[in-house]
Amino acid sequence: MRIARVASGDQPRYAVIELAEDNGDHPETASFLTGDPAAGQVQYTGERVPLTEVRLLAPVIPRSKVLGVGRNYAAHATEMGNEVPAEPLVFFKPNTSVIGPGEAVVRPAGSTELSFEGELAVVIGRVCKQVPAERVPEVILGYTIANDITARDWQASDSQWSRAKGADTFCPLGPYLITHLSVEEASNLDITTTVNGEVRQQGNTRDMVRSIVDQIVWISQWTTLLPGDVILTGTPAGVGPIGPGDECSITVTGLGTLTNPFVGDSPVDG
Repeated sequence: MRIARVASGDQPRYAVIELAEDNGDHPETASFLTGDPAAGQVQYTGERVPLTEVRLLAPVIPRSKVLGVGRNYAAHATEMGNEVPAEPLVFFKPNTSVIGPGEAVVRPAGSTELSFEGELAVVIGRVCKQVPAERVPEVILGYTIANDITARDWQASDSQWSRAKGADTFCPLGPYLITHLSVEEASNLDITTTVNGEVRQQGNTRDMVRSIVDQIVWISQWTTLLPGDVILTGTPAGVGPIGPGDECSITVTGLGTLTNPFVGDSPVDG
């Protein structure tokens, strides 16, 4: 199932999205749902509108947390001059950093060095703690695309990454929440990132140092995961600078394309 959170009327709503690629004879539509997919309670309302009549939002706004796994592709660790850590390197991004497709990433005042990082994101679907490997598929609601924006200058100057990773707009998610993929399928997806149409990253989730299963097992040993929590699984090599006036697109096989423009904190910066 391809689920989106959309702007329609006064309140955001969830909808199942049907695209032309699913059935070439069917118009692209949004079929509205009641309830919240992260709560496991949704029903069709019977309302269906053309996709052009809604605006896509971030498919999930985490109630609790976004967790990022750093240096989880060996080639990316190398390009940043780092070793692959002996244990997963995990950081938090607040839910206030989350934005949706088409929304602008804002370079905050005081930072001059933003970087893009295209990633597969895992969305948790139930309360869980100390999840054994064989039960990981049961706690995953679905998958989406993320851009783990990082202020490299702040990352270098601060003793931790909260400011560098957690500023407002630093976690674009979307365009859809894909719920039908198995863990095995999600573990072999191409990731391609472009900036202004130029390819910057090309990788595959099979190249993760620690698999999706390993990440959830490890993280859930020390923190309770809640419905709607998001895990950013790491980025392939090729990350680089991006700034006001640029546009970044991340495509993951079967998940669509997440595109966001970049602007400065003032009109002068775009």
